Parts: sequence; C-alpha cells; structure tokens
Amino acid sequence: MAITPPIVKAERREEFGKGAARRLRRDGKIPGVLYEAGIENTHFAVDRIEITALVRNNGTNAILELDVDGTKLLSMVKHIDQNVLTLEIDHIDLLGIKRGEKVVVSVPVITEGEAAPGAVVLQEATEVEIEIDALNIPDEISISIEGKEIGDQIFASDITLPEGAELISDPETLLVNVTFEQVDEELEEAAAEAEEGGAEAGADADATVEIADGGEGDEGASE
Repeated sequence: MAITPPIVKAERREEFGKGAARRLRRDGKIPGVLYEAGIENTHFAVDRIEITALVRNNGTNAILELDVDGTKLLSMVKHIDQNVLTLEIDHIDLLGIKRGEKVVVSVPVITEGEAAPGAVVLQEATEVEIEIDALNIPDEISISIEGKEIGDQIFASDITLPEGAELISDPETLLVNVTFEQVDEELEEAAAEAEEGGAEAGADADATVEIADGGEGDEGASE
C-alpha cells in the first residue's frame, strides 16, 4: 500500500436518517462516519464512485486522508455496508488514526507455487490478523507451497511478516494443509449403482423395443 494516502474530498453531513441517506445516494454520494478516540464523530458524505474505486484498489484496510471542508483527517476504512442486490456501497465507517500509530488488521493470505505431484492443497484459513504501522499495511501476505508434499502443513507462525509487524492470530492457526485426494466411498458406490441401474434400464428398454418390433412383424405376416 502506498505510504502517501490518497486524498478523498468529503462534505460534512448535517442531516441524518434514512430519508437523508436516500437523497445522498440519488445524488451519487454515500453517507459515512469517522470514529476516533477522544474526539467527536465526524459525519460526512463522499462520492460513491471515488470511494468504491478506493476500496477496490486498496482493499478493505484502505488508508486515506479525508478532506472534510478543507480539514484533512488521516483514517482507515473500518467497515462498509453494501446493498444486498446491487452490491454497491451504501455506507462507510472510517477509523481516525495518527501517523506512526499501529493498528490491528486482517490481511488476506494467498498461496504461491506448485505442490508435489499428487498432492492436494487445502487452504484452511484465508487471512491472518497482524498489528502493523497503519501506513504499511500490506495488501496480502504470500506463502509458498512450492514442492510441498503430502503431510506438510503451514501454520500462522510459519509465515514471513512485513517488517515491523506482529502476529496477532494464534500462531497455531492452520493456514495450509497438504494432503491426498480423498475419495468418498459412499458417493462412488452410489454412482456405480446408478450407472448399473441405468444400464439395466437401457437393456430392458431394448428388449421392449424388440418385442414390439416382433409383434408388428407377425401382424404383417398374417395379413
């Protein structure tokens, strides 16, 4: 993530409630609140397209400077409410932070590389919690599965954290389990029975057709 946070212009909100929120959304804006310990909450409205692009490009831990009527407030995206139908952002919560301050965030974990032939890689957890300088939050943490063999496991304690970061998740959290392809014997047996049943049904149908054809032949001969 960039050390210099993007600046997002906002306007202070004086109207509240569902009606005011609907009017903002009709105008292409969304309501939001900035929380910070020791100061009064800041209610604001921002451009929907601009804030959506910020979250899409920088993730849900995005850092920004909220410019509220000329006052810049360093903050981090803490929570977003999305419309269940359109998935558009309907409301956003920001957490006010200070430069040099450390924050606890959840960071996505991704795997890189190829495991040994025949091995199946199961990712048991998709994110870990770390404490890190707010301006150095990584977009994701990569872990290598290159050459991992059946029986290998990777725990939270095994990952390489960014400089200055501290692991908050339980070190024993299983992130990756390398195993073999497991076959459900009951499903296989059911599939085999279904296939066998289908074959028998096909044979019965063929026999019925042959009998029917034979009947037509006898009738024709009698004529």
